[in-house]
Amino acid sequence: MADQLTIGFLGAGKMAGALAKGVVLAGLFKAAQIQASDPAPGARAAFTKETGAKAGKSNLDVVRFAKVLVLAVKPGHVQELLGEIAPALGPEHLLISIAAGVPLARLEGAAGGGIRVIRVMPNTPALVGASATAYALGKAATEEDAALVQRIFSAVGLAFQLKESLLDAVTGLSGSGPAYIYLVIEALSDGGVAAGLPREVATRLAAQTVLGGAKMVLETGLHPGALKDMVASPGGTTIEGLHELEKGQVRGVFMNAVRAAAEKSRKLGQG
Repeated sequence: MADQLTIGFLGAGKMAGALAKGVVLAGLFKAAQIQASDPAPGARAAFTKETGAKAGKSNLDVVRFAKVLVLAVKPGHVQELLGEIAPALGPEHLLISIAAGVPLARLEGAAGGGIRVIRVMPNTPALVGASATAYALGKAATEEDAALVQRIFSAVGLAFQLKESLLDAVTGLSGSGPAYIYLVIEALSDGGVAAGLPREVATRLAAQTVLGGAKMVLETGLHPGALKDMVASPGGTTIEGLHELEKGQVRGVFMNAVRAAAEKSRKLGQG
């Protein structure tokens, strides 16, 4: 792959930089096979520093350079950008959109008929190589395109192919989910401080606990409930704490948060 393809980023923000760095470290692309565009000089400089790849102002230069194009701009800028580059797009291009909430039909309509499009929903932990990503194929996208997207986003975390109708649920869960977990970490840290720990120690213990718990789920393959039961000894401290969480209906509140965010994503996609 690294000897055949070129990849361009339309938008050189933090997510674009994280993805570009990830594919270089994974050996999928070399820096010389990557190019980005962005109107902001600071974003271009940061992208080049992070990846070693070229970054300039012109979107059309990127389209002419790259066969794989990653649309990495804010949703409100998608229509204008695609209108600019649509005349230069051809059957050789694969357009990968990470613009949140912009549906495939709108992307395909703005890019022009027959353009291969894949819509992707990553999350911000891609910045540290720990993204949870889902993607859906457009009408013209092929299984080879899907395999490429799987490899690109696996370079910065986990990736799953789903139906587009499920991407709003992904947005509610893993797209918005990091914010829920930051709230959990902050709350655990507050509890540690209330119990007498120094703030810095409490925050690092809380964050490491969340990290360790997540790794246990992913690496053991055990159900979270089984892992929970392994920690909760009869009559012990953990079951006492879990009882308080159940009294506060924490489980239901998290479920409601995911559903509310997913519904908001659906409404934004319609508007």
